[in-house]
Amino acid sequence: MDKVWSASWLMDKAFEGVSPPDNLFHKEQSKPVAIEHRVDLANRHWLIRKSFELDKSMKRAVLDITADDYYKLYINGHLAGQGPAQSTFDHYYYNRYDVTELLRPGPNVIAVHVYYHGLICRAYNSGDNRQGMIAELRIDDEVFVHTDSTWRCWNTEEYGHGEIIGYDTQFGEPLDLRLKQPEWKANGFDDSSWEEAVVQSTDHVLYLQPTPPVSVYEKSPVQIIQAAPGHYRIDFGEEVTGQVKFTASGQAGNKIEVRYGEELQDDGAVRYEMRCNCTYQEVCTLSGGVDEFEFFDYKAFRYVELLSYEPGIHVDLTSIAAIVRHYPMKEDACIFESSDSLLNNIWSICRNGVKYGSQEGYVDCPSREKGQYLGDNTIIAPSQAYLSGDLRLFRKALLDYVILSSKVCPGLMAVAPGHYMQEIADFSLQWPVQLLKYYKMSGDIQFLREMYPHALGILEHFAAYERCDGLLERVTDKWNLVDWPEGLRDGYDFDLRKPVGAGCHNVLNAFYYGAHETVAEISSILGECSDEQKLTSLYHAYIKTFYNEETGLFVDAEGSTHSSLHSNALALLFGLVPSGKKQPVIEFIRKKRLSCGVYMAYFVLKALTSAGEHELAYDLITSTDENSWATMIKEGATTCFESWSKEHKWNTSLCHPWASAPILILIEDFIGLSSAEPGWTKIGFNPSIPQALEAFQLEIETLAGRIEVHYKEKNIQLIVDNGANKYIYG
Repeated sequence: MDKVWSASWLMDKAFEGVSPPDNLFHKEQSKPVAIEHRVDLANRHWLIRKSFELDKSMKRAVLDITADDYYKLYINGHLAGQGPAQSTFDHYYYNRYDVTELLRPGPNVIAVHVYYHGLICRAYNSGDNRQGMIAELRIDDEVFVHTDSTWRCWNTEEYGHGEIIGYDTQFGEPLDLRLKQPEWKANGFDDSSWEEAVVQSTDHVLYLQPTPPVSVYEKSPVQIIQAAPGHYRIDFGEEVTGQVKFTASGQAGNKIEVRYGEELQDDGAVRYEMRCNCTYQEVCTLSGGVDEFEFFDYKAFRYVELLSYEPGIHVDLTSIAAIVRHYPMKEDACIFESSDSLLNNIWSICRNGVKYGSQEGYVDCPSREKGQYLGDNTIIAPSQAYLSGDLRLFRKALLDYVILSSKVCPGLMAVAPGHYMQEIADFSLQWPVQLLKYYKMSGDIQFLREMYPHALGILEHFAAYERCDGLLERVTDKWNLVDWPEGLRDGYDFDLRKPVGAGCHNVLNAFYYGAHETVAEISSILGECSDEQKLTSLYHAYIKTFYNEETGLFVDAEGSTHSSLHSNALALLFGLVPSGKKQPVIEFIRKKRLSCGVYMAYFVLKALTSAGEHELAYDLITSTDENSWATMIKEGATTCFESWSKEHKWNTSLCHPWASAPILILIEDFIGLSSAEPGWTKIGFNPSIPQALEAFQLEIETLAGRIEVHYKEKNIQLIVDNGANKYIYG
């Protein structure tokens, strides 16, 4: 906790006397006591406001605020921000805003829309009966306004009680504009009929959020088609995350249906019953006046369809816009353009996938789950850091798993934040790899030292499953994933049901070796002792168990004769192939190509470039095979998919940033940029340009300054501009 609050916690009166459950945190396979949650307390929209006079000049005004589960903050009718990033009550985030420009002499109003979700899911830390908000306005470092019983509140039913969407991710919002409190965010609104807020003690422990709030802005449609009278189809040109807004008028009780989708059906209608298992359909009711449609929660969509059910309804087409939200990303922070148009398109869909998949945390998809998955972050987090020049979200993601999930299991959960308790062994073993990557990009050795015990704790947790030779066997407390979806495991020969079958299998042990190798490197950086004998022992045990001398390949499991792409790519990546015997493994990958999921494709490509096979890696990235980014583009992608094709998975999400591996491979392996010394104090530059790439230009912001790389006609030039000096090489 980093400040003492003068403000009081305010709560919706309906939550008075309702106690939080004590069993929300548990191992996935432990059966928690049934959680009783009142149905009427879920999906609650609560409005709260405070009017005040400002009769003095000021230099600076700062507002601290948070709410459980989420808020949107308005000052004098203007959106000032929204949040917080989800977290558990004992380490809950608040946001800080400079609101100097939004205040004025005379009357002012702070208005807050607070939302309580009420379901156990990946998107919110909810279902715990903790609701309410706190705010404190400081003017020139003195508390001027703070939450207390003089604030006025209102439970609005305007948002209705729509169907649950996705994996308990959100509720539909069938707006009833007859119930809307018009102009409630503005100065001069009469809130005398509203209730006084209830002051309530809280067990929230509040910390300043280490990341900025999401960026929120309007995006205009690229096309509006009138399919029939009162029937409009709207295209925003690319998949986005947010809500649609528009203005309409008609008689009281008239209906407008709003449909969102990631794609169109064959007849041109919006596919609102989406393949990602979300139904984005809301039937809204007009008030009889001029209605502004303002939805609250966000969706993932490209297309919107508006359907009027009665004559006389008028939709103001000039008012239609998408209210887009994502983690702040400067459009020019990272720019790539090449002579290969396919590669440019691949970069674009991967960049957009990362952009819209970065919210208050990294989300595996911004539709069905809205959850931050640990293994996905191996790909998403450094990609986002390169694309934005901002390492704060990467750092916060590492902390999320330490703060929010290590208390459940020192071997970490797969999802954090959120109250959805899921565990994936492969993912846990990648946390040390992510930590080391963050250190090399940031140079923050103090953070590395603070996190080091948690890296050791992960190894200690998994050591309980070691057999006598040190390999892992039957890690039954967590899902052994290998790859997803199941059909893209290349025939991996092991029983991966939950709990995992008996025996010892390859992929998990490769990740285990990689985790030990990474922790040993961290130990060396920190001047700590590492167990070199352990690494040597694991190496020989892995070779003895999985290496097939006859084929020169690695098998999937002890006793198996099957060799999958996954087993061999990871062996190559982690240096587990015997000296001088890499060629059969490389040729095997050349034959198998990307017979894996988009997640494992990152490890395949990284394995190839680590072995010097940049031409093959480039061939796979730009191939037109069925399993390729080209397939996504052919199928209309504007963001990278969850799988290679819409048809590979029954519930494929069409925005899934774990498919963004080409971003990392291009920057780190082809162009060869890296932080040669932690924090980019010295630039690493070791290009391995594939022959097919005739020309390109990369501009990227780092802690060292702005870096430009220009390549044309076999000549390459590196420019580093740190603001004070510009250095040109080549």
